[in-house]
Amino acid sequence: MNEAVLDVRDLEAGYEPGVPIVRGASIIVNKGEIVVVLGPNGAGKSSLIKAIAGLVPISRGKVLLDGKDVTAAPAHTMVHLGLAFVPQTENVFPLMSVEDNLKVAGGILERRQAPARIEEMYAMFPDLARQKRSAAGNLSGGQRQMLAVARALIVHPKVLVLDEPSAGLSPKFVSMVFEMLSAIRKSGVTILLVEQNAKAALAIGDRAYVLVEGKDRHEGVASTLWDDPVVAELYLGQRPLKREAGGAA
Repeated sequence: MNEAVLDVRDLEAGYEPGVPIVRGASIIVNKGEIVVVLGPNGAGKSSLIKAIAGLVPISRGKVLLDGKDVTAAPAHTMVHLGLAFVPQTENVFPLMSVEDNLKVAGGILERRQAPARIEEMYAMFPDLARQKRSAAGNLSGGQRQMLAVARALIVHPKVLVLDEPSAGLSPKFVSMVFEMLSAIRKSGVTILLVEQNAKAALAIGDRAYVLVEGKDRHEGVASTLWDDPVVAELYLGQRPLKREAGGAA
């Protein structure tokens, strides 16, 4: 039986009262999964996960984290509750060293736990260990994403939520980021991922949802959705071919 770590029910959320961007979205993320949220530009994908993380006001619905209702929890408490959020931008302190970034993130751990956990992050991300004294702003785009993810993982979250982790990266670093996420999932971390690079995200995901106009409109096993005509219609605006009588397309 699947065990839901994150259960989002009929969520309505937006930045201004009475103007929802997320309009009744529901998603479930089971323990150990990578779940991908796809959708056209303006579908409300980033607003959805920001609402889950407590960064966008919720007007209706529920967010359950490991069975606990966290709908009204302030954003700064989410990491203590077990949800770590990696935003698309401004996800590291660029003027601080790699090591100081990790120390700040590990500040909520017990003092004796933090050094060992930082060493675990260096073991997971050797590039960061080699540049621990470097300013985060001097890292490559892919390395900066590694640091952002390491900062999120340092507190042993129940679920890792990422907003467009491959945005603005070269193809080489896009591959690096998705390989990293696949390895993190194999280590037992549950992941919810919003991503515009649908093909790459579906290649590592277990299940996926397609969000359109703020509502989940389609879902399925990630490996089958790339060729799903419904996804093409919802995501790209392409209508599936209809077969005429006799089988001709």
